[in-house]
Amino acid sequence: MQRSNLNHTKHFRKSQQLQLLLSFFIPLILMMSYFIYRKMAPFGSSSLLTVDLGQQYVDLFAYFRHTILHDPTAFFYSFSKAIGGDMLGTWAYYLMSPFNFILLFFSGKTITTGIFIITVLKYAFAGLTFAILIQKMYRQASWLIPGLATAYALMGFTIANQLNLIWLDAPILLPLIVLGMEQIFTTGKIRWFVFWLTLILIINYYMAYMICIFCILYFIFASANHYTAIKEWFTAIKKFVCGALLAAGLSSWMLIPTFYILTQSKVQYTETSFKFKFEYFPFKMLSKLLPGTFNFQQMPSGLPNIFIGAFCLIGFILYFSNQRLSIRERLTAAIISLFLFLSLCFEPLNLFWHAMQYPWWYPYRFSFIVCFWMIFLASRYLFSMPTFSSKSFVLTILIFLAGLSYLWFNLKVFKNYVHQDQFIIGSLFVLLGFLCFVLLRQRPSSSWLITVLIILDVFVNACWSLNNLSYVSQSEFGKYTTALNSAISQIQKKDAGFYRIGTTYMRTKDDAMQAAFNGASHFSSTFETQIPNFMQKIGQPEGDGFVTYSNGTLITDSLLNMKYWSKNIDTNQLVNNTTTNATPILPALTYRPDLTDYKLVGQDTLTQTFKNPYALSIGFGASSQAKKFDGRTLDPMQYQSQLYGSLAGQSKAKLFTAQNFNEVIFQNINQTTKLTGSVLKKNNLSKAGIVTFKFTPTTNDAYYLTLGQELNPDNATFTVNGKALTQYSPYRNTVVVNFANHSKGKTVTLKIQLKKMNLWLQNFTLYRLNQRTFTKIHKQLAAAPLKISHHNSHRLTGKITVAKENNFLMTTIPYGKGWHAKVDGHSAKITKVAGTFCGVQLTKGTHQISLTYWPPYLLTGTLISLFCLILILVAIYFQSRNKRQIKI
Repeated sequence: MQRSNLNHTKHFRKSQQLQLLLSFFIPLILMMSYFIYRKMAPFGSSSLLTVDLGQQYVDLFAYFRHTILHDPTAFFYSFSKAIGGDMLGTWAYYLMSPFNFILLFFSGKTITTGIFIITVLKYAFAGLTFAILIQKMYRQASWLIPGLATAYALMGFTIANQLNLIWLDAPILLPLIVLGMEQIFTTGKIRWFVFWLTLILIINYYMAYMICIFCILYFIFASANHYTAIKEWFTAIKKFVCGALLAAGLSSWMLIPTFYILTQSKVQYTETSFKFKFEYFPFKMLSKLLPGTFNFQQMPSGLPNIFIGAFCLIGFILYFSNQRLSIRERLTAAIISLFLFLSLCFEPLNLFWHAMQYPWWYPYRFSFIVCFWMIFLASRYLFSMPTFSSKSFVLTILIFLAGLSYLWFNLKVFKNYVHQDQFIIGSLFVLLGFLCFVLLRQRPSSSWLITVLIILDVFVNACWSLNNLSYVSQSEFGKYTTALNSAISQIQKKDAGFYRIGTTYMRTKDDAMQAAFNGASHFSSTFETQIPNFMQKIGQPEGDGFVTYSNGTLITDSLLNMKYWSKNIDTNQLVNNTTTNATPILPALTYRPDLTDYKLVGQDTLTQTFKNPYALSIGFGASSQAKKFDGRTLDPMQYQSQLYGSLAGQSKAKLFTAQNFNEVIFQNINQTTKLTGSVLKKNNLSKAGIVTFKFTPTTNDAYYLTLGQELNPDNATFTVNGKALTQYSPYRNTVVVNFANHSKGKTVTLKIQLKKMNLWLQNFTLYRLNQRTFTKIHKQLAAAPLKISHHNSHRLTGKITVAKENNFLMTTIPYGKGWHAKVDGHSAKITKVAGTFCGVQLTKGTHQISLTYWPPYLLTGTLISLFCLILILVAIYFQSRNKRQIKI
């Protein structure tokens, strides 16, 4: 008898282990097979890069790799983040996942292979952790586990947000956090709750915020389930609160400095007002329970992705009829469910889950919690020896029939993402789901067959949804990355100093992070607002969370230490393939004829490298007048002129002069003598409306146009001398466009063709740069450069010699609380210049300068984390000594 029990135990353990293995490998094999079928790198010509994964995350992953392998100081600060910025907040949101260490084995264009591996592993681990949770909670768990785990791994949220790879650690850790909370009630221990909650707080504070809200909800549910007496309940509350505080304390080294950075970036976009309204008719979310309902149109403002498969959905509804579970528990679960579903459609609750900020694309980001909750309750129904009530079963069927009827009669409402074939397939899976519950009751041993159906259901949804998306080809990404790295490395091999590099081509705004150089463009959700504000003032395209340094002038290039420019060679032959409409390897970003003022110092088959003779050092001696500069009311040309002049003590210097066009020709457009601010109108809507501006420069100086936000490619096409005017779009403020250079006596023709009936010539003005005045001021500013002797990502040291008239050290390092200056070994006060930059007052003579950045409150957070760690170690020590009350 004893041997029989032992054999049974061994068999049970092997069965459990196999269930866990299947829960891991089924999602892994399914998604890997699908990606191989779609020819994703390294198995074909495509890649997983699409939308933010291709436009943002892949570059940050390359930066992660460079930091770990080559420059650990970039963990704190990076000059690849626009013209410089704190990086701790960026790490906290984007890069702290342990899975990212896989990327260390993949460089350059092969990084897409690393992304492939991480993606399929995250699917697999989500299935594994959910299976662990169910096994630990229910000893009688069956072969349904791999099916339920796969449903969780391939839920609607995961499929829709596969491209948001940084969020997929949350579904992996959520089941483990819930398991840790269960142990508070079952064993009295909080160690695993503290550990897993700490981990998610460090990996991604944003998703952790949502999980923390759910932890409160789940604790209420668990209290209803495990309640025995008021004393034990209060004990559980104390342990839950202590565990949460310990987790927050242990992660303080990351959270506290990150919160400070958020006050300089995302927090400034927090909504302070909202409407008590439903964002859409709540029943519309039923459409997202059908397979294949995710596509590109759903990304910006679609409905919540809550697909979990028909079987799990049926189990979720039947849970509430299970009389083996206490009415207290089921009532609590119903209230929590109502709260979660209302959160998916009621604006104040939705805003609350997103930390009081409306998401930029990818709405209802907490839907993974709703999916988890539904699958979890379905599992609880299945593994709690449920009673089978014919009445509740029929009622559930009627609920589904009502929902399907609503969808059928409103298919036209959902036509952008739901078609008749999806409805039919979804209905078929519902029918099979109900049959499975009948089969499960009559033949429990058939659970493996039901698992197959669950897997088929969610895999069909995954394939159908992902088939709606297109991806960046591996060739397009690989060739661009190789060309960019080659161009940048050629510059860096020749010049080991500190400088910034501009490019006339761009794949993403984070190219500088991809190729590890100091640039001036950037895009991220944790981007400090002061840099976009400055870029807007000097006429660069910018927005919430991004800047694109595409519209530099000789002045801004000089000021911002843009020492080198890499220019794509304008040839139609250099493309990814031989077709007529092939994409260039290096897509053009901007039109910069003024680069002819710079010296050509290198060239290969794709690029030319120009060295800027006017580039100032990252720091230089300037006039103390700079401290008084305030350009808040100036337009971009005035701002550039007065800022540059004030640095030399010549704030009234006139660097730009407005010019008149020599001839303006109107075709099918009302004529006007005043151009700037006028509204052009077509005379005949059916004919093309074109206005032609001709200008013959009288000097070889650089000429610039200012274009208001209405003068964009959506409203008109722009050509210069018959060629398209390459210009980054969109832009929400006035931008500066280089129009001509070294064109004395040559007529330059600008044509604007209206795309609509009207066009507002908003801030449309032509300017000439006074080259002589510019050269004179530059020479004065370049007379006292900060000669950098050592630099890394967060520290610069060097020497400077200043006279009385230029005894203010001006830098183009963005001002931040974390910067600390030392002059000749003594701490010095940093002054904020032009609301953007760091400056230090000096005395006449030669000085040794040291500028160092440490994230604000990093020390405070680290001390709190160390205190909490010591507290835990002391508790463990005393627990091991006397085995008394405290359990960790």
